[in-house]
Amino acid sequence: MYSGKPRKLLHERNIRVGDRIAVEKNGIRYEGTLMPRPEIGDAACIVIKLDNGYNIGIDCRNVRISKLTDEKNGREGVATGTFRMNKKNPQVSIVTTGGTITSKIDYKTGGVTSLTTPDDLQRKIPRLGKFAKIRIENPFNIMSESMTPSHWQNLAKVVARELRKSEGVIVTHGTDTLHFTAAALSFMLRDLNKPVVLTGSQRSTDRGSSDGFSNIICSARVALSDMAAVGICMHANMDDDYCIFTRGTKVRKMHTSRRDAFRPINDIPLAKVWPDGKIEKLQGVPPRKKGAVKLETSFEPKVALVKFYPGCNPEIIDYYLKKGYKGLVVEVTGLGQLPTYGKNSWIDTIKRATERGMLIFGAAETIYGRLNPNVYTEGRLTKEAGLIHLQDMLPETAYVKLGWVLGQTKKPEKVAERMLTNYAGEMRDRTVMGTFLV
Repeated sequence: MYSGKPRKLLHERNIRVGDRIAVEKNGIRYEGTLMPRPEIGDAACIVIKLDNGYNIGIDCRNVRISKLTDEKNGREGVATGTFRMNKKNPQVSIVTTGGTITSKIDYKTGGVTSLTTPDDLQRKIPRLGKFAKIRIENPFNIMSESMTPSHWQNLAKVVARELRKSEGVIVTHGTDTLHFTAAALSFMLRDLNKPVVLTGSQRSTDRGSSDGFSNIICSARVALSDMAAVGICMHANMDDDYCIFTRGTKVRKMHTSRRDAFRPINDIPLAKVWPDGKIEKLQGVPPRKKGAVKLETSFEPKVALVKFYPGCNPEIIDYYLKKGYKGLVVEVTGLGQLPTYGKNSWIDTIKRATERGMLIFGAAETIYGRLNPNVYTEGRLTKEAGLIHLQDMLPETAYVKLGWVLGQTKKPEKVAERMLTNYAGEMRDRTVMGTFLV
């Protein structure tokens, strides 16, 4: 909290944190929202959030401070108590799970913490209320690196329930493992009847450069559209022009911090989406339909994703076998190769593991492209040893799919068959030109 001269000035004018104020200093007038004082920094300063979303500190010596009315409340990025929704609008459920998109700056520590309530999210984005009636559900609140398959199962059940209540569902989620969750929901929500849109934010909603506002607005447009698909809706470029909606099994986070980090892999986006409601479909998407979604949430946790690297000892498979793992996805090199001779040959280890009932699959470490083990001898030998190549499936998607398939059946021949069956657009029959670095 403020102390000393800042506290006295604010108390005299009945100004509290969250109020809109005007501060005049050295002939310049600043307007914004009074923010809490950080624990570090000059105690003689106050902090206000400008209307562009950025915060500034102002020395309280020789200033004029006044409290403003609420005529500018409702601006995106500033939580207010004036949020209004038209109850006649179609309802969209927002299922919040945590992550940057539902976080704010902790002004005591300078770090990022979760928003205090889910309502903060809708008050920060008043444009939502102009075309959608928002329903908020918060089944759990964790950062995405802490997400586990049990969270996916819980989330799938919540989403299925919300699909019965609303026209579509948005899931807000941390970006680091967002593509894993998108894949999980793609498999667990069978016979989908309405849109399920996952979204996040690379930058917290307190920052002027936050991408969260546009992402949620565009996600709400998709949630009300005629696209019955699970996908991720995020920025298409570094600006706020439009977003892309991409299939949940064909998308990956490709940058640590860019606003357009989520890109389609071996695919093109399902659609371009503008905040004003314009949607340009780029490929065929199943339409809405009547009926209820079917839940298939069983998941075998004893699966793993293993990355091959030069010098990687195949004994790593023995480790997982000893620990009781039922299946592995190995990121293989090139068109589907692993070492086949010398002390680090994987052939005998793969044979031994598959003979003992472990299922081993290969996905491309290159991310883009598809596997073809028949081109090189090494690929053919790994195939003969028992490794099953997963065409153009993403490694992360393959890992999620393997756990899901093993949750339905443990019969090796059935697992192999289902892993090579296209359930949610996770595999293409052929490589489509123009999908590299889209």
